[in-house]
Amino acid sequence: MKTSSFAINGNIVDVVKQRIYSGTVEIENGKIKNIIEKPVTETHYILPGFIDAHVHIESSMLIPSEFARLAVTHGTVATASDPHEIANVLGIDGVKFMIENGKKVPFKFYFGAPSCVPATPFESSGASLGVSETEELLKMDDIYYLAEMMNFPGVLFNNEDVISKLALAKKYNKPVDGHAPGLKGDDARKYTEAGITTDHECFTMEEAIDKINFGMKILIREGSAAKNFEDLIGLMKNYSDKIMFCSDDKHPDELAKNHMNAIAARAVAKGYDALSVITALTLNPVKHYKLDVGLLQKNDDADFILVNDLKEFNVKSTYIKGNKVAENGTTLIKGIDEKPVNYFNCSAISKNDIRVDAKSDKIKVIEAIEGQLITKCIEVKANIVNNEIKSDIKNDILKLVVMNRYQPSKPAVAFIKGFGFKDGAIASTVAHDSHNIIAIGTNDDDLVNAINLVIKNKGGISAVNKNWEHILPLPVAGLMSDKDGFEIAKMYELIDNKAKELGTQLKSPFMTLSFMALLVIPELKLSDKGLFNGTKFSFTELF
Repeated sequence: MKTSSFAINGNIVDVVKQRIYSGTVEIENGKIKNIIEKPVTETHYILPGFIDAHVHIESSMLIPSEFARLAVTHGTVATASDPHEIANVLGIDGVKFMIENGKKVPFKFYFGAPSCVPATPFESSGASLGVSETEELLKMDDIYYLAEMMNFPGVLFNNEDVISKLALAKKYNKPVDGHAPGLKGDDARKYTEAGITTDHECFTMEEAIDKINFGMKILIREGSAAKNFEDLIGLMKNYSDKIMFCSDDKHPDELAKNHMNAIAARAVAKGYDALSVITALTLNPVKHYKLDVGLLQKNDDADFILVNDLKEFNVKSTYIKGNKVAENGTTLIKGIDEKPVNYFNCSAISKNDIRVDAKSDKIKVIEAIEGQLITKCIEVKANIVNNEIKSDIKNDILKLVVMNRYQPSKPAVAFIKGFGFKDGAIASTVAHDSHNIIAIGTNDDDLVNAINLVIKNKGGISAVNKNWEHILPLPVAGLMSDKDGFEIAKMYELIDNKAKELGTQLKSPFMTLSFMALLVIPELKLSDKGLFNGTKFSFTELF
């Protein structure tokens, strides 16, 4: 992938001057040497490469170098990446692993300093990033911003550590990402005035406009689990300069199929101006995060893509610093051999460890919602057998388990509605934010088997029933594979289909499961320490 001098003709999309014209782009030594406006015969479009303005690379289950190999085939040249997930497992060493691995491939990763590790004191994590560790990261040239400040109660109530971290971001002149679902009015104003500049957690237009009026940029999110595109795309009409797009979490099977190009196509199909949509995917994040990503201007890095049209955004080729990194859906980036890093310290469990004795015939149940991180708290009549509460398959009330994977301890058990399994169990060590073991099942035998499979492999996702068992090992921090990304995408698709064979109608059962321990998102979640009310920010009782 050595670069040299070459030229490309086509329709040039200029997001800086907001115009599209035919001409020639001349590239020399990885830079845009010149752009000449003139008639050309080529009909394809040349535009800046796409940027995912907020993503957790770890959720692709791929290390950064493998994520890049898949993403470039869809025209993505850069990401603003929050290494929050691996930081919860390995701390600063995990962040440095992501940075160093990302440098080994021709792709532009811009990492932030995780601001909330652990996200709350109500769960067990593998590491903690205090004020001093946050400053150590923010001092680094490889860190571009303070990542999502999900402890919004800490902002509103002036928590000392939170305020100190925000002050450090200001000291080092680095923007702060937000994470405040549902915040509106005076609370949203105070949150913004604390120096927080973005939010990707809005789920209504009213909330998003409130935050824009207080000075925030809004990231429209469309990932594998959380999907807010339909609710928020209307912001493009009056606020296109305040909008960016992000995936937040993208599973490997979906990343193999599409990335930001699919969001561009959907926005244009809704009737929004293609140039405005491309601007939100390129210029807006470059300006906001001060990214060194080329925008098809003279002397810029030659970071650009060729697409057939501005409707489907089918990517013909992708260039980063003048290197062609993808062509016609095939990656030209070579894989990197990487040594896994991990933190895993727990032992196999038995059915007795997840038994729930009946203290009452009424229980609080988490209700999962398709396509959302938020949940509801409902009260139901328990299915009691011999003074023990069991899963109630008929009414879709299934047992949920979260287990500390960093030190031996008794699993926490609750019940959940919305998964619809009729058989078997699934388990995962991808469990936001502390990435303990999380599992859901129709019966205790399969639950224990699914959990013990991921323990045996020191990380992964599993699906089992009485006839078969499947495991996708994730040896890098229990979150990612070090294997070929395209093969992992196929393996994930297989195990995802096996999970769906168990009866669920969820589009992404593993991704949805991974958020059921995310305590900072209301209303009811389960940590390894117990059932948690995310609205009151305190533990609650099952009964």
